[in-house]
Amino acid sequence: MIAITLPDGSVKHFDAGVTPMDVAKSISEGFARNVISASFNDLTIESTTPLTEDGNLVLYTWNNDEGKKAFWHSSAHILAQALEQLYPGIKLTIGPAIENGFYYDVDFGDKTISEKDLKEVEDKMLEIARGKHEFSLRESSKTDALDYYKKQGNEYKVELIENLEDGTITFCDHDTFTDLCRGGHIPNTGIVKAVKLMSIAGAYWRGDEKNKQLTRIYGISFPKQKDLTEYLELLEQAKQRDHRKLGKELELFTFSQKVGQGLPLWLPKGAALRERLENFLKKAQKKAGYEMVVTPHIGQKELYVTSGHYAKYGADSFQPIHTPAEGEEFLLKPMNCPHHCEIYNSKPWSYKDLPKRFAEFGTVYRYEQSGELHGLTRVRGFTQDDAHIFCTPDQLDDEFKKVIDLVLYVFGSLGFENFYTQVSLRDPEKPEKYIGSLENWEKAEKAIINAAEAKGLDYKIEYGEAAFYGPKLDFMVKDALGRSWQLGTIQVDYNLPERFELEYKGSDNETHRPVMIHRAPFGSMERFVAILLEHTGGNFPLWLMPKQVSILSLSEKYEKYSQKVLDLLENDEIRALVDNRNETIGKKIREAEMNKIPYMLIVGEQEEKDGTVSVRKHGEGDLGTMTPKAFSELIQQAVKDESKEFNV
Repeated sequence: MIAITLPDGSVKHFDAGVTPMDVAKSISEGFARNVISASFNDLTIESTTPLTEDGNLVLYTWNNDEGKKAFWHSSAHILAQALEQLYPGIKLTIGPAIENGFYYDVDFGDKTISEKDLKEVEDKMLEIARGKHEFSLRESSKTDALDYYKKQGNEYKVELIENLEDGTITFCDHDTFTDLCRGGHIPNTGIVKAVKLMSIAGAYWRGDEKNKQLTRIYGISFPKQKDLTEYLELLEQAKQRDHRKLGKELELFTFSQKVGQGLPLWLPKGAALRERLENFLKKAQKKAGYEMVVTPHIGQKELYVTSGHYAKYGADSFQPIHTPAEGEEFLLKPMNCPHHCEIYNSKPWSYKDLPKRFAEFGTVYRYEQSGELHGLTRVRGFTQDDAHIFCTPDQLDDEFKKVIDLVLYVFGSLGFENFYTQVSLRDPEKPEKYIGSLENWEKAEKAIINAAEAKGLDYKIEYGEAAFYGPKLDFMVKDALGRSWQLGTIQVDYNLPERFELEYKGSDNETHRPVMIHRAPFGSMERFVAILLEHTGGNFPLWLMPKQVSILSLSEKYEKYSQKVLDLLENDEIRALVDNRNETIGKKIREAEMNKIPYMLIVGEQEEKDGTVSVRKHGEGDLGTMTPKAFSELIQQAVKDESKEFNV
């Protein structure tokens, strides 16, 4: 007998050889019908894998991320089989599950496939799925695996196998199809009820531009047709909320080929929006004891060699700037932190002076590949709401918690209420990716976990996601469409203080190294505005809107009264405009609605006579008639309710 421990802590005993599906059936037949994947002792296995020893078993359904991963990975196999049947002689490479769906990279040789062909491939996939073919994993020797693909002439699979150790190679079979695979599949193809192939793109083999370009086909699948219908409706909503579309409509930003790819140009309305966001954070930072600094856009190459950023970004970033002086090289700065270290180094410090909190809205530059650029979310020049805290080890815990409070204040003020946190730690299997001693890494990681627990944060640990110089706490926000975005980040760093030889004199009169905290609640202004646009659909919080009120005059006769209302609102620091165009009031209202202006004030003969305005609210309609002063007080109270003061 073996002991199987389930996630709730209960232990069940079975004969050796029992499968995860057998265990599921012992719980209930209804539950077993929904089980599509499993893991045993943290290793992904099949639902039919025999269990021969004691261990921890987790059973996954479609409602688990791991279940979806197995579902979409299995769907990639079905896609590959359909492509082989429709396009004989193609060469398959890899087909993983991704965050939403799956893809397969294929070398079509002299054959071609286009978007119009995808419906035929979908139909073939559903035909295969209806066969309810079981997925079966089998082991293979390295010699047999190489022989199989050499006979096919598939150099891609041969290359993959050559990098694998003998004894670790497995194939997955279903129906007449077989593929090199590590495992993690649903029980049979019949569970896949709905498929949509989303797009076709080019992809270099192994992501290397020197290799051949393959055809990548993206798809998504579901256990119910209803799920696919809802997903496609969500995608349509996402198109309407696309920040690139809204940014153009609201005249916030633009791009120019002459200026360069990935270098956004902020238009007046967008610049004013950014300024309000900056002032909002600066006000909170001032209360929290931060001091603003300003650093240049470039620095000597040696600065980034010292920090480690040159080794990390140098080869793949903007190339050095050469000056007339022989051997002198500068770089566009990829990060602000080396500059802040040198600000700290500009004078001696005592433990009585710490913590020092230096903040800057600093623009940095990284040469992202052109194919990876995407609106404001992936650019080559972006401004970080950066700050670096230099503190004693004894102050680290308290300072980290204070930064958490600031991030939560930012999220609350901007309507991001659905989020979780991720503790991003180093990959213990790849120490070469990181700088610094193991002792310092362990101290930094422990500090982050302790702070997250003390603040009661809902967090999960992800190994291998740390920055190269230190672990971090990342805030993962879900927007109005349920999509996850990484926003604020806080990092603990023992390494840069060592590299820059930062010091302070302690109470023992000896010199010590400070600990450094990196933090950016917005992350970058560009990406934050993009996410905020898509989250709100352009309906920003009232305090942030470029224009809060549009005064709509029924005709030019009421221009003087409209101006009087405008002056009153502007005196109360309410952002308003007057629409005196010779257009119908209906058209003016429609355009104000399209421009997401929160409030419209209609001014005509009766309003001028009574000294009132007729109020409409965006998306809601008429709110009735009131005096301009009463309306101003309404707006001011609404702004006050939205933008609470930051309490230290």
